[in-house]
Amino acid sequence: MRLSDFILANLDPILQAWEDFARTVETPLPAMDAKGLRNHAEYILRTVALDMRTAQTNQQQIDKSHGLGPVTEDETAAQTHALQRLMSGFTLDQLVSEYRALRSSVLRLWLAQGIIGDKHELADMIRFNEAIDQALVESITAYGQAVDATRKTVLGVLGHDLRTPLGAVTLGADLLRQTEELGSRGRKIIAQISTSVQSANQMVNDLLDLARCNLGTGLQVKPETTDLTSVCQAVVAELTIAHPVAKLVFNAQAAVTGQFDPSRMAQVFSNLIGNAVRHGNSQLPINVTLNGNSATAFFCVQNYGEPIPPEALPSLFDPEGRYSRYSSGDQGNSMGLGLGLFIAAQIVESHGGTIEVESSREQGTIFRVALPTGR
Repeated sequence: MRLSDFILANLDPILQAWEDFARTVETPLPAMDAKGLRNHAEYILRTVALDMRTAQTNQQQIDKSHGLGPVTEDETAAQTHALQRLMSGFTLDQLVSEYRALRSSVLRLWLAQGIIGDKHELADMIRFNEAIDQALVESITAYGQAVDATRKTVLGVLGHDLRTPLGAVTLGADLLRQTEELGSRGRKIIAQISTSVQSANQMVNDLLDLARCNLGTGLQVKPETTDLTSVCQAVVAELTIAHPVAKLVFNAQAAVTGQFDPSRMAQVFSNLIGNAVRHGNSQLPINVTLNGNSATAFFCVQNYGEPIPPEALPSLFDPEGRYSRYSSGDQGNSMGLGLGLFIAAQIVESHGGTIEVESSREQGTIFRVALPTGR
């Protein structure tokens, strides 16, 4: 019996094998009933059988092997199955294992019929594997797209929803600061609250910026005539108050002006200098330099903390492979480095500039930014 005919004639035992395997998959959600476990399996099998019965040329077979199989505008059973498995708590590995088990079950049941030696056996197995692989690719793609869309949505919603309570805390701290009855201890507590809220707000802003980048809208930059020296000086002053132990040394020309987005550039300075403060040696100075000419503005921040490993430098501005992954072990203050650098790099790029980093124990860690003034 041809394999496609066998599949259609033996749907019940094949689906039972599918259900039995799916029942062994452990997920954080409640166990599903038989209908849920067999989710779209019959439609996938019928699609596989139909594909096997459809004549194909050698070129079409080659295209399939290259992942260029036929694509339909309508959602396939394999795509729907992947989405429902995602909602049921299946991981991508568990989804793939279902197809592996299905492939094994069908071939085992078919070969048990004693058709060894049939002249169509090899051709049928090749076509079957092609069809299963096509369904698997459709499922993996749909699963990945759904996860990515969910992640982007969560980032956006999380960022927006966190703004309201943080705004309320900021307002409350400002009102308390104006209370005359506050003693020195009370003022110190209010200052700590304000500093923490500012840090949380920065995290929210970074999340929103990351969401914008992931959604493809990019970071909004609104250039205007700006004195970068004043912007950087204000950031250094804020960080000096927030980190009184840090030894920030600011060197700049009287004025470095050009067409920049002042709030975005303040974000760049805050992220880069803030990282230097958090990851530098508190006993040694953090050198912040800003200068330029009629065409280009140059910014540099240097600290003498633990050097960044050479293998981590290429992915330093990538949120997917940032230095915090290297820091998952016992690396102390290096934990968490990454998202702020990604945002800073995106802002610099949006201004048409470049950002570079070098790190060694002798020279310390140095971030350099070059920006066209646009004049």
